[in-house]
Amino acid sequence: MKKYEILFTKQALKDVKTLSPKLKKKLKSILSEMIEDDPFCGKRLLSDLEGNYSYRLNLKDRILYSIDKEKKVVYVKRAKTHYGG
Repeated sequence: MKKYEILFTKQALKDVKTLSPKLKKKLKSILSEMIEDDPFCGKRLLSDLEGNYSYRLNLKDRILYSIDKEKKVVYVKRAKTHYGG
């Protein structure tokens, strides 16, 4: 089965730059071992973030992403908290 391609928005790239080396490594492993194979493993979001998914990076930070099933692409939108930030 073809894996999903992972693309980052400009905002997500900014977020990644602010992460500690340890969190960058964790982000990379989550994307490559979990989301790339099964992007639907994240939590489906509702209300103003409907259509997006969230996957916990640490206690306060989440990976926020959307999925294009036809193109088999995951768009990472945020890599830090999306609670009021």
